[in-house]
Amino acid sequence: MWGCGWAGPGRGSARSAVKTCTWPGGVASPGHGRGAVGRPLDTRPGPATEIPRPGAWLLGSPARVLTDVGFSQCPRCMQCDAKFDFITRKHHCRRCGKCFCDRCCSQKVALRRMCFVDPVRQCAACALVSHKEAEFYDKQLKVLLSGATFLVTFGNAEKAETMVCRLSSNQRYLFLDGDRHHEVEIARVCSVHTLTEGFPPGGGSARAAGMCLQYTVPGEARVTQLKLTAAEDSSASRRQALAWLAAMHKAAKLLYESRDQ
Repeated sequence: MWGCGWAGPGRGSARSAVKTCTWPGGVASPGHGRGAVGRPLDTRPGPATEIPRPGAWLLGSPARVLTDVGFSQCPRCMQCDAKFDFITRKHHCRRCGKCFCDRCCSQKVALRRMCFVDPVRQCAACALVSHKEAEFYDKQLKVLLSGATFLVTFGNAEKAETMVCRLSSNQRYLFLDGDRHHEVEIARVCSVHTLTEGFPPGGGSARAAGMCLQYTVPGEARVTQLKLTAAEDSSASRRQALAWLAAMHKAAKLLYESRDQ
């Protein structure tokens, strides 16, 4: 279930919440072929793809779930309306599955979200989104896997705990480690609220200072809340925490942008 909106106090508040996106899925493993991750390849006709690990969560949708538009159903390019013939050949965009002519579907871009090993042909609109996702896989995903230290508040608890939060190596859980160990299954996270603080003296956007996650617990109908807050100091630990929050916000933003694609 998707949902996006604005939560928290208004823009002028010293601490407010920015755009909220319900979280339907997650991030794919940055596949570069069997040699890189040790997973088998799908050998069916078409571009080579990795066979996803059982239960692996991907960036918003399962791998290879789209259904290509049949060639008989699209006698013309779905972008420029050019008629297909012996000279003007038709191609499928590997992301959206629609039919295009060579001119409207000429870009070959990495599509790790759908487990393609090599860059594949995509239409202009899909290529733009895939470029943004590629940056996420190359940069932000590494930050999420490395983790950062936060002040963690569980539910309505009055006292926060100092814990290290990181994405698990199989990318299915958030691990929180401190005086105790806590796990949050990504598939059960239903919303992400990014908290911001103030505005820079010279203007510009407010920066992330924390994050609220709402998730369900197996066997319970209620929704549980988890709040992560970066420490109020200028240490390297805080900088790492802010980078982690920015990476998680990027993931939620990509989910929102790709919702209606």
